[in-house]
Amino acid sequence: MNLKHFIYAFLSISLLLNCSSGGDDPSEPNTNNPDPDPDTSGKVTYDADIKSIMTSNCTSCHGSPTSQGAPMSLTTFSQVKANVDKIITRVNSSSNPMPPASNGTLSSSEKNLIQQWKDDGLLEK
Repeated sequence: MNLKHFIYAFLSISLLLNCSSGGDDPSEPNTNNPDPDPDTSGKVTYDADIKSIMTSNCTSCHGSPTSQGAPMSLTTFSQVKANVDKIITRVNSSSNPMPPASNGTLSSSEKNLIQQWKDDGLLEK
């Protein structure tokens, strides 16, 4: 009878140890190593959305070098990111908008994209 209990206990313990979570469960998120390429689907990014707005509407004056008295260049991600608050203020200004009304102002959807880019965390890619 003792041998039967020993075998039963041994098998039960073995089964429990083999079924316990060792942290390698792929269904659990790995918080030790963040995803090097996080999913940014649905978020506005500089490369996908903002760069083309800047190129089409801003860099003729805010280029490198600047022209027409533009105070800063907006040709790189870093430059646009550093000046995003100024950009948002100026594109939404009714009295002194950028780009100037004579060059055609940004559409509401373009203005909203710039604001959404900021709200999404100023992602580059």
